[in-house]
Amino acid sequence: MRVLVVEDEEELAGMIAAGLRSSGIVADVALDGGQAMEMTAAADYDVLVLDRDLPGIHGDAVCRMLTGAGYPARILMLTAAGSLRDLVDGLGKGADDYLAKPFSYVELVARLQALARRGPSGTPAVLEHQGLRLDTLRRIAERDGSLLWLTPKEFGVLEALMTADGAPLRPADLLEMVWDCHTPPESTTVKVTVHQLRRKLGPPPLITTVPGFGYRL
Repeated sequence: MRVLVVEDEEELAGMIAAGLRSSGIVADVALDGGQAMEMTAAADYDVLVLDRDLPGIHGDAVCRMLTGAGYPARILMLTAAGSLRDLVDGLGKGADDYLAKPFSYVELVARLQALARRGPSGTPAVLEHQGLRLDTLRRIAERDGSLLWLTPKEFGVLEALMTADGAPLRPADLLEMVWDCHTPPESTTVKVTVHQLRRKLGPPPLITTVPGFGYRL
């Protein structure tokens, strides 16, 4: 899952993003509405955590513009106000869910996972392929019944490849899906991660290199 946190309180935005990353979720940060529009134009996110009271372009306007343009991400709106009227108003702007500050981090992650399951990709919670089983909610990976101890990035790469269902993915695709926007495109981190993942998966090999293109299951 790739999430854009749109929050003008820089410290809070950093804390949310760091927490999401520790849970294996790719998280980028935008500090105002204008930056959010620029970043959504450059990348596809699964969910936006959108603060309603943003400077510059208000959160309501960001929500309306993205939903009006058919942007595929689900939107979780954050606000300091938590009344029923605020809830109805926020959902009326096109948001998919609404969370009042202060909020529980555990609840935030649970809501993000629920929204991602409702996303356009329709990815199931459990992915399976030739004895490989990936529980994307509990973050558990198994092969032939044996537990695999994967890092968050290894899990993310494996999830992306399994979701692609045999279609090849370029390193640039994996970089966008699993790493945040600060990772340079020329980075060898995808190659290294795939190498480590192959070692942990063991024989027979499941990940194939497509010469001149990338990787697939």
